[in-house]
Amino acid sequence: MSKYKCVIFDCDGVLVDSEAIGNKVFVDMANELGANIDLNYAIKHYKGGFLKDSINQLSKLLEGHVPDTFETEYRTRSFEAFKKEMKPISGIKPVLDNLKIPFCVASSGPENKIRLNLELAGLLPYFKNNIFSCYTIQKWKPEPDIFLWSAQTMGYNPSECLVVEDSITGVRAAKRGGFDVFGYAEHDYNNELQHEATKTFGSMGELLGMI
Repeated sequence: MSKYKCVIFDCDGVLVDSEAIGNKVFVDMANELGANIDLNYAIKHYKGGFLKDSINQLSKLLEGHVPDTFETEYRTRSFEAFKKEMKPISGIKPVLDNLKIPFCVASSGPENKIRLNLELAGLLPYFKNNIFSCYTIQKWKPEPDIFLWSAQTMGYNPSECLVVEDSITGVRAAKRGGFDVFGYAEHDYNNELQHEATKTFGSMGELLGMI
């Protein structure tokens, strides 16, 4: 019998395969401003982060030459890209179909983005109203607030919940909140997760057996 009573999933990179799509739009826009970065650079520096932090980092790189409209334009262009290219993470549907305990999603993105991405990937019916956004509480990872709020709303203590994350920022947020956290390491290019996550796994096919 599982020690866990609830699973809290991150969204981008854990449920939906959106990280590369969003990063590509960001890279294209950054390079239009003269940043001269590539996708590997973006994944290394911006993965799992809060968009405003990524824009602040880009502003430092470009010595302040980032227009005020950057975030709005990024949202517009990334939504269009998501509509064309969004897929569920390979193997996640069998996990959600066979998970015998309650689960929810907790993400740094705005709630409308989380819902759109889940809908485009065919996953929205699994989550109904169990969707938690950092924007709602205005607290972002690596602060643990999003996970604490999710657990409390679902009706469980941190010790009863498992968080599933794919970024070092998310792993650290979960640990700060007193949660066990499993790191989905298929795209852990910097090999960061195994040193900080409770456990790591390389494919979604492994997850149910670990819970």
